[in-house]
Amino acid sequence: MSSIEIEDRLGITFCNRQSIAIESGEGCLVWDEDGNEYLDFTSGWGVTCLGHSHPLITDAIIKQAQKIIQNPNSGFTYSPSRAKLLETLSGVLPDNLAKCYFANSGAEANDAAIKLARKITGKSKIVSTLASFHGRTFNTLSVSGGRDNTEQFLPALEGNCFVPFGDFPALSAAIDDKTAAVILEPIQGEGGVRIPDDEYFAWVAFLCKERGVLLIIDEIQTGFCRTGKFFAIEHSQTIIAPDIMTMGKGIAGGFPFAAFAVSASVDKQLNKGDHGGTFCGNPLACAVAAAVVNYLQAENMADKVARSGNFMIDGLHKLRDKYPSLIGPIRGKGLLCAFELGSDHLVTKVTEAALIRGLLVTPTRNRIIRLIPPLIVTQAEIAKGLELLESALASVVTRH
Repeated sequence: MSSIEIEDRLGITFCNRQSIAIESGEGCLVWDEDGNEYLDFTSGWGVTCLGHSHPLITDAIIKQAQKIIQNPNSGFTYSPSRAKLLETLSGVLPDNLAKCYFANSGAEANDAAIKLARKITGKSKIVSTLASFHGRTFNTLSVSGGRDNTEQFLPALEGNCFVPFGDFPALSAAIDDKTAAVILEPIQGEGGVRIPDDEYFAWVAFLCKERGVLLIIDEIQTGFCRTGKFFAIEHSQTIIAPDIMTMGKGIAGGFPFAAFAVSASVDKQLNKGDHGGTFCGNPLACAVAAAVVNYLQAENMADKVARSGNFMIDGLHKLRDKYPSLIGPIRGKGLLCAFELGSDHLVTKVTEAALIRGLLVTPTRNRIIRLIPPLIVTQAEIAKGLELLESALASVVTRH
């Protein structure tokens, strides 16, 4: 019986799956259990930033696993690998962020940020944006809009509200004396790689400070060099000083891990017992994350990603010139890129056609296909991916 048959029989599936069972990978390539090769332009939804089976990551796992994986009494005890990661992150985080806490997933980090913002302020309202995505926990779903997703699981939560992304007047009007925090992605990932005006976040940061509202920046998909800066808020011409910043995905190169960092003023208002978790900051995950972050710094990865991203965007524009009736807007920063098609049906067809040709892409709601290759992708691999994508587009045009 194949892996696909076993999973279909015994596993709970909450999404449409591609008929492919991936067995191994190296760099930007993966192979299914029959030995067929694929070029991965998904990075496991932006997670495998250094590609698959990077020796840096496997070595860190082996070395730390031979020492200790989970501390006795978990977070009640100190850890050398946790201390090393804290020192490493202190060199890349925005200057105002004084303290870090480690979590297991981006959703968990966002959930904690929202919970703590409400505790600190004594207020409950969170202002978010339409088409945002901050996780699938009860708390994070309540600030992720579209409502087509959240209303299936949530009662009507009084107070939380959504405004159009990038619309500063709408955001200003939504903040009132009941507002605890504003939560924003620097670039909306699941929303279709939506990029605001350059100074949008400078105005938002000023507004939040002026009105005594906490600013939560969600860098889970955009952080760790993904957009051509170490963090996406660095694209702003003005220094942005969030009260809380959440991180995940690429922070540990594919190992499940996340974090949030807080300002000194927020830290002063936190008390022992306000948050916790069994696996938060376990030595194994911290060792892997420290290795990844150090590598990103040493290799000047942000600059390399910026150049690779420009090459990919140029290639996508050339594709649109060939298929102007099929391809709509193209958006991207660094290696977080997207293009829009005429319908979600076309997105499905192009995704399937790309898979047949050996290219994995990320279909996204709102008629979007995202391209999120590992940060180590070469220009030759980008060119190959665009060639496969062009073949997929041509086949769809022919059939339609």
